[in-house]
Amino acid sequence: MAADTRPAAGPSGRDAITSRELSGLDALELAGGRPPSRAELLWAASWPKLAAIAISLLAWQVVVWSGWRPPYALPGPGEVFPELWRQMGEPTFWQAVATTMRRAAVGFLAATAIGLVVGVATARIGRLRVAIGSLITGLQTMPSIAWFPLAILLFQLSENAMYFVVILGAAPSIANGVITGVDYVPPLLQRVGRNLGASGLQLYRHVIMPASLPSIVGGLKQGWAFAWRSLMAGELLVVIAATPSIGARLDIARQLNQAESLLAWMIVILVIGILVDVVFGRANTAIRRRWGVLDP
Repeated sequence: MAADTRPAAGPSGRDAITSRELSGLDALELAGGRPPSRAELLWAASWPKLAAIAISLLAWQVVVWSGWRPPYALPGPGEVFPELWRQMGEPTFWQAVATTMRRAAVGFLAATAIGLVVGVATARIGRLRVAIGSLITGLQTMPSIAWFPLAILLFQLSENAMYFVVILGAAPSIANGVITGVDYVPPLLQRVGRNLGASGLQLYRHVIMPASLPSIVGGLKQGWAFAWRSLMAGELLVVIAATPSIGARLDIARQLNQAESLLAWMIVILVIGILVDVVFGRANTAIRRRWGVLDP
């Protein structure tokens, strides 16, 4: 009779099988060989964005070639980007960008301070939530352009009118982000904090607010989007003499029928929005890594 060469069914046999399975998984995990270099990681992160830009530019050029609109109304990338490069060589270009970014930073910081305070107070005080919880959501859904008649009536054609609309556009989104984050903090986490001696403001500072951080960052990101759109609308409506800005240059290009300049400034607005989104993306990645939901 031939000898039975199968592995024993006892504990030692199972351990041998488990060891072979784990070694196989390790081999699969390490199949890639050496870790990717910095250049490879950069290329892996960049090529989808570059491909999207190339496809967008191609689609734009195809629309121009189709003759859907005459070239003086819709120029192609070959006309717009040289115009953008020419304007970037002018001092007024950077003055306009600096003015707009200063307004955006001041308005957004003020909206952030107000939104955080209102959000924390509303999330913590039940009666205040009943009183103004729906009002915050209602303010968030209101179009920013609807505030400008009141802003101009209160502050005339000034930067204060822009700040007024920017704050009203961004603060409700930030407050709602705080409220949502606090609502979704697990009760078990709060009980652990109380058992460790945290209560009142200490509980919010050391337990609830850190746990709410992902939602707060999401509210800040949405608040920035509202602030940026409100500011662009404001600069188109409230043009202050002798003060260059992106919105003012955009409106001047429209009035003079300079399509290349108009599209160039629209590209500037888009690029600024993308760069700010990259900043928020890095903050979100850092938070996810801190929370352990992303590989270090």
